[in-house]
Amino acid sequence: MAREILINAAPFETRVALVERLKLVELFIERPAQRGVMGNVYKGRVTRVLPGMQAAFVDIGLEHAGYLHASDLDSGVPPMLGNEEGGVDFPGRTNGTEKLPIEQKLKRGHELLVQVARPPVGSKGARVTTNVSLAGRFLIATPGVDHIGISKRIADEAERLRLKEAVGAIKPVGQGFIIRTAAEGLSKREVQDDVKFLDKLWTNIRQKADSVGPPALLHQDMDVVLRIVRDFATADTHRILVDDPEQHQRVLEFVRATLPKLADHVELFEGTEAIFDRFGIEPQISKALERKIWLKSGGYIIFDHTEALTVIDVNTGRFIGKKSQADTILKTNLEAVTAIVEQIRLRNIGGLIVIDLIDMVDAAHRRTVFEALREAVKRDKSPTRLLPISELGLIEMTRRRNRESLSELLCESCFVCHGGRLIKSSQAIAYDVLRRLGREATAAGAATATTVRAVAHPAVVRFLRESEAQNIQQIEARSGKHIVLKPASGAAIDRIEIELIS
Repeated sequence: MAREILINAAPFETRVALVERLKLVELFIERPAQRGVMGNVYKGRVTRVLPGMQAAFVDIGLEHAGYLHASDLDSGVPPMLGNEEGGVDFPGRTNGTEKLPIEQKLKRGHELLVQVARPPVGSKGARVTTNVSLAGRFLIATPGVDHIGISKRIADEAERLRLKEAVGAIKPVGQGFIIRTAAEGLSKREVQDDVKFLDKLWTNIRQKADSVGPPALLHQDMDVVLRIVRDFATADTHRILVDDPEQHQRVLEFVRATLPKLADHVELFEGTEAIFDRFGIEPQISKALERKIWLKSGGYIIFDHTEALTVIDVNTGRFIGKKSQADTILKTNLEAVTAIVEQIRLRNIGGLIVIDLIDMVDAAHRRTVFEALREAVKRDKSPTRLLPISELGLIEMTRRRNRESLSELLCESCFVCHGGRLIKSSQAIAYDVLRRLGREATAAGAATATTVRAVAHPAVVRFLRESEAQNIQQIEARSGKHIVLKPASGAAIDRIEIELIS
């Protein structure tokens, strides 16, 4: 499947779009002040042990203590296994102490080396594990788990054996590795270079742990640009397009070092319009924030979120079909399950999900729809568990989520209806303003202008003045123009007007 990676880089926010057949399938957003902690390794201190929950809280230096469940303490199951494409053949380990209750393993004040397995959400702290895994370009290192695993997507048995032998020949005693899909077809030297890199990284982490006291950050994963290139760039990646010269050079150097065959696919975007506008990404982002999604047939799906679960309702809408009612319902449900999986992936919806399909009397139709759903979720790298369609026409599923959902990143509770619905946040809109200011202040048509004025909702202007003054000054320095922010009382939250003044 032809894939493109589009990178929109700015000092205040970096966005990376994963595009397949011109359709946005995943969006990754990172802000310098809110850089994610997923995959970070910390030296922490146990602050509390909860025998009744078989869990402990660990201070790792974040706002909320990390949550360590007994199953993540010497369980032998690396925290990032679920992210590997297509599953992985990897036996766990036992150390003879796993059956002991957590209160006999940990005490308050104990120091631990832990890794963030799931990021903090709201008031809940990050979930952490003592089973560290470190991702390279072709391998994942699992220190302390003495096995070699391999992605199930590498189907050829001779190739699987060759790669395992290449890793096993130089693997340090007591350490394990998972061979990723990207390793298929690589030379022995390329694979072993990744073994050496990851072994050195783990050695550095342990040395740092010995020299600092808790809580302390020992290792931070790559930023979003290099991380997505590392995890998603494959042989079928048609193009990696970057709109910032500095980030383009970083990506090019990284690809040359790790996947040189893709170096010619890394391009600098130099169009006059914004990269996300040029490829139609912005409308797709806006659509992914809407409650109702229309289907091509005229049917529609509704997304409703509660604290405990997400409910997705399927309706025929304007679609009346050309044959029987049963065929109309079948076609709508088939179209809906494909769209639902696409939206779950794009919106990064996790936890318990209930899909309320249109009732189908025919058992064969129900099986057809369920199989279509099962096929659709195979394209999603996040582990998903499906239960068969119930007698009430409901499908229950769970999906692991390792980062914030799109709505959590870009939305906030409406300040008019006091939490009744979500609207695009003033912060997200402020970043839209900054992108437009930077683009229009330096456009060819702005040559005679001395001032650029942005008119926006008072909350947006307030955020820009209080939190983004430095970025506004950088735009002024780069463009040679004065930036004026004007609040518009009574304006819609998403209203933005940019005016050039001579």
